[in-house]
Formats: sequence, structure tokens, C-alpha cells
Amino acid sequence: MPRMTNTAENVVRIEAKALRALADRIGGPMAAAFQRVVEMMLGCGGRVVVTGMGKSGLIARKIAATLSSTGTPALYLHPVEALHGDLGMIVRGDIVLALSASGETEEILALLATIKRLQVPLITMTGDAVAGTLRPSKTTKRGAPGAKNTRSPLSTLAKAAEVALDCSIAKEACALGLAPTASTTTMLALGDALAVTLSEKRGFKEEDFANLHPGGKLGKRLARVESLMHTGEAIPCVTLKTKMPDVIYEMSRKKLGVAAVVEKGRLAGVISDGDLRRLLEKRGKDALDLTAGEAMTRTPKTIGRNEFAASALALMEEKKITSLMVVDASEKLEGIVHLHDLWSTGLV
Repeated sequence: MPRMTNTAENVVRIEAKALRALADRIGGPMAAAFQRVVEMMLGCGGRVVVTGMGKSGLIARKIAATLSSTGTPALYLHPVEALHGDLGMIVRGDIVLALSASGETEEILALLATIKRLQVPLITMTGDAVAGTLRPSKTTKRGAPGAKNTRSPLSTLAKAAEVALDCSIAKEACALGLAPTASTTTMLALGDALAVTLSEKRGFKEEDFANLHPGGKLGKRLARVESLMHTGEAIPCVTLKTKMPDVIYEMSRKKLGVAAVVEKGRLAGVISDGDLRRLLEKRGKDALDLTAGEAMTRTPKTIGRNEFAASALALMEEKKITSLMVVDASEKLEGIVHLHDLWSTGLV
């Protein structure tokens, strides 16, 4: 057992070391290349087409998914499928991001001619230990900042790239040094770094994330009150002069345990099941002679339609209530949200 534990610990330490080295490169010698990739993707009018084979392909799928879910349109292209018809997925205006630890993956190299023909920019993530290289511009001299590093031989894929990002590692975490472990972890982390940087540059917000994840648990947790509230005829609504028997009927008919009291469309107060019980305990059957305006709570808790469902739940828990009136800036009643409505979000 100690030996097994040591092996597991060693794997994590090797991968952690690779990630620290990657962070140092991003903050140092690879900074210009990384920034260039961010600028290219921000200015891309099409999509980021991410491709990779084998384990790198699995990482490529995840990077494409993360980019898409954080505001950068992206898709995964299987290099073999591309050679059998799917190359049509790449069009001018796109950017190709190719992952290959060796930089010599035949299936990806076979795509280069088409990528060049379409004049689509190519960005690579390879194991070339060059800290990221940029193609020199016409005005850039050899050895000047931005010039391609010629001290270390580049792989075929990195040579073809407009920007080559360095995903080199000291060693794989596999005891045989064969299974992609530290290398794929490094690629994954670099993809996340790009996606998060791009989302911040785009000003990507929680509501944007929710809009892209309407069916997922995360998206539901970021749902807006307006998507959950009851509106129109579903709102239990009475006037200031409505008699209590009619108030009780309206509450029972709409089954939300509360009635909104309105005056000229504006919320004047609320009457809840709890208010009714307390009123009956205090005044007995005489409570039925009152009007809604006389029995209502005049300072109801409200929320705006654009607030998050999580905010509605927090307010309900704080005030120990089961529903909130949804009003606009002028206190006009727009809807009602009940605790039961929050169940679908996974918050309750």
C-alpha cells in the first residue's frame, strides 16, 4: 500500500511541476506568443477549430467545449474524419488550433495543405521546447524580439504555425515515460488559460454563461427570476376593497399560499396563509368582515425580474418566507416567484 501511495503522489507531483513550468512560461518567455493568440481569437470572425489525435484529441474536445461555453465560438474537428469529408467544417475566417505532443502527427500534418489554401491561421500546442514562437514579420530581423527561435529544431507542425505554443514537459508521469499524462495535463491547462483570458477580455458575465447553459445545472443555478415567476392570470391578485372571503378564494384557486394586493397596478401589500391564521386567531370570524386593504402586510418583500434565482432563494431564507412579489422600479406588480419554483434550479 505505501508503494501504491508513493506512485500516486509522484504522478501528481510530476504533473504539478509541469504546470508550474507552464505558468512560468506564460508569465515569461511565452507571454508575447500567448498574447498574440488571444488577440487572434478575439479578432476571429469565424470559429476556433480545435483538432488533435488520440489523447491530444480528447483534450482538444474539452478545449473546444470550454471555449464555446465561455463566449468563444469553437468546435472540435477529428483529423481523420476531416480527411474523409469533414474538412468542409473549416472555412475562411476560422482559426485552427492543433494539438500534438510530437508535432509530427500524420493525420494532422495531412490537413496543412488545406489550411494553407484557405488562408486560415494555424496555432499549435506541441512539445517543442521553444516557449512559443511567432512568425517573424517582414520588418523583423533574425534574433530580434518576435523572430522565430532557430536554436532548437521545431517539429513540422510548429514550423507551419503562425504561433507555436510551448507545451513541453520534463517527463511524463507514467513510469514508462510513454502514456500521455503530464503532456496532456499541460495542454488542458493551457487551453483553460486561453478560454478564461478570452472570456475576461470579452466581458463575459454570469448571465452570458446562463444563456449558454439553459439545460445544465450551472445554468439553472444562474436562472433569472423572470424565467421562473408566475405572471398574468396565474398571479393571485386582489384589490384593496376585496372582502376576505374573496381573498381566501383567490388564494385557494391560485395555490401559491399568498395574494398580492394591488392599487392601480402597483403593489400595495400582500396577504399570506400565515397572515390569515394570525388574523383568525386574533379576531375570530370577525376577520371575514375585513377588506384586503385592512388585513394586508404593507411592506412586502419584493425582488426584480432580472435578479438571479439564487438571490431570490437567499432572500426567502433570510426572511423565512416562501414567496416574493416581483415588481419593477415603480413598484408595478409583474409576477410572483414561489419557493417551489426554485426546485427545478437545483438550489433547493
